[in-house]
Amino acid sequence: MNKIFTIIFLFFLLISCSVSKGAKLNEDAVKIKFASRIIKSELDTKLYILASDVFEGRRTGEKGQKLAASYIADFYNHIGVDPPIGYDNYFQEIPQEFFKGHSKSSSENIVAYIPGSEFREEIVVISSHYDHLGKKGDVIYYGADDDASGTTAVMVIAEAFQRARKAGYGPRRSILFLNFTGEEQGLFGSKYYASHPIFPLSNTVVNLNIDMIGRVDEKNKDHPEYIYLIGADKLSKQLHKLSESTNKKYTKLTLDYTFNDDKDPNRYYYRSDHYNFAKNNIPVIFYFNGVHKDYHKFTDTADKINYDLLAKRTRLIFYTAWEIANRDERLVLDKN
Repeated sequence: MNKIFTIIFLFFLLISCSVSKGAKLNEDAVKIKFASRIIKSELDTKLYILASDVFEGRRTGEKGQKLAASYIADFYNHIGVDPPIGYDNYFQEIPQEFFKGHSKSSSENIVAYIPGSEFREEIVVISSHYDHLGKKGDVIYYGADDDASGTTAVMVIAEAFQRARKAGYGPRRSILFLNFTGEEQGLFGSKYYASHPIFPLSNTVVNLNIDMIGRVDEKNKDHPEYIYLIGADKLSKQLHKLSESTNKKYTKLTLDYTFNDDKDPNRYYYRSDHYNFAKNNIPVIFYFNGVHKDYHKFTDTADKINYDLLAKRTRLIFYTAWEIANRDERLVLDKN
């Protein structure tokens, strides 16, 4: 009799293991399916629009920035990603006085939201800044890499998550897609969000911030399959390990930590919107391709973007966000 029970137990154990492995394979297949839609053609049209004459360099508080804000909001509405609960539209309004003389008028962050199916109160923030330097005389500073590339990435990542959600694979944690204004004038959009958060900062699990991911810098011109990562290990070693393992499994880019060094004179860790999350003890990753000869010049145009590379970097961020949004436990904070 004991032998019969043992055989039955081993039989069900074998089935259980097979089902578990099958479920894992299915989960990977789901991620790959929706990541595979993040391709050049999903990115280049949107980026060419954001970096076009129409938006006049997207300077904070000016006509071009307002038009860009409407374009981004219309896109989120088109794909069915709603504003956060309680918001009538996609705009987090920022009064002119908050900009301390750096804007001619009020401005707005763009906020779009996918609620989590299980840990709804926990928020994954995926961000970029959509403003740039505007016009100087008749010369437009297009800001294709800085940061139409990051903004386009956020939009396409939102679309990928929404496709997954419609297919029945919505994230377990909530995701907030945040496009900041006022970065170029002093990180004003993210400062405003941090001081007027839509969701409690204590419930914010991570900020994945994307600022310039469409080009290749001089150092890497002969091996462009890279991305600089900044901040991943500063507040959560678990985030760093998750980022590394996700890249190793899915995208296999070279993750370059040159600018993550505390002694790096560029101090990029303090120079983009993620820092307003990091200083509130929220783990961050800043994705960055490094500066190039067109940085902050009118020659930063859409035709110079490497769209295949932009797609691959965007897929890395999508995979990383997916892992964080769907893991069993919230990321552990272990400040260095």
